[in-house]
Amino acid sequence: MNSLELVAATVKLQKTERVPVIPQVFGHAAVLSGVSVEDYTCNGEMLAQCQLNALKHYGHDAVFSVMDANVEAEAAGCVLEFHKERYSEITKYALSPGGQLSPLVVPHPEKAGRMPEMLKALSILRKELGMNTMIFGCVLGPFSVATQLIGLEAALYMAVDDPARLEALIDFAADIIIRFGLAQLKAGAHAMLVFDPASSPAVIPPNFFREFIFPRLKKTCNSFDQAGSMANWLHIAGPAAPILPFYPAAGVHIANFDYYISAAQAIKGLPATCVDGNIKPLAFVEGRPDAIRKESMDLMAAFLGRRGFILSSGCEVPLESRPENIMAMVGAAREFSNA
Repeated sequence: MNSLELVAATVKLQKTERVPVIPQVFGHAAVLSGVSVEDYTCNGEMLAQCQLNALKHYGHDAVFSVMDANVEAEAAGCVLEFHKERYSEITKYALSPGGQLSPLVVPHPEKAGRMPEMLKALSILRKELGMNTMIFGCVLGPFSVATQLIGLEAALYMAVDDPARLEALIDFAADIIIRFGLAQLKAGAHAMLVFDPASSPAVIPPNFFREFIFPRLKKTCNSFDQAGSMANWLHIAGPAAPILPFYPAAGVHIANFDYYISAAQAIKGLPATCVDGNIKPLAFVEGRPDAIRKESMDLMAAFLGRRGFILSSGCEVPLESRPENIMAMVGAAREFSNA
């Protein structure tokens, strides 16, 4: 099996000769290549080359088109400030707390903001990797996009004061990410990563997720499925155990879990869904290779016999991660017997 076949089989809970290993290498690929984060997140050709460099260096099983968490927000009208050594930040929201939604227009992925550059990156990655390595496109989740258009605090107040308006805003956000995700699949992505930090139970209660997030997430995943996505990977960090049971019905094929959730909790909450995790991201900065190797081995042993497990970081690998620590996790997966 090549890497794409390995990941695809694992998603289907089929038996494989080894556990796939996917450190979530996003902006760290720029640091590894000696490129500024600003250039990496604004230039599709550079992003693709850095991802290819990281793949060659580490030998893991997937690449990502991830720029930063503000691509959709910028395309829809938010103003950003870019930095050489860290990700961009929003300096002006597209929507004021009391403003009308009507001026907002769903951005065209081939024209708006940095969306065209991400599509360019995916096209290059697909040309270089073909059907050998899994290529993940990326969108933010509907609620995360909504909070970036107006601000998290304003969105949470809206949930209490004007829930119908918040639903309309989340629907608008869902339209953005569906259109953008479909364009990414057309450009070359094999599968889609839905990164949704604002939907964590650390931010909103599970009943809010059930009422406001689940229907839009299901619509999003269904759209990607119909367009041929090989897998929908949902990334919600934090104490997500209470919302894990919603994932299968939403169309999630790969469920991220981080260090807040144990392997046993992940298995119990998602008995028939592929999961990935959960090495603590800070360990790649402050930890030692031998400790990461041991934790990786223990994780794979916990899932031995269950199938459907991808060894991964619990969240993004930090920009300043030590390469030898990432190598330790990848090496562990190569050594471990999946018999």
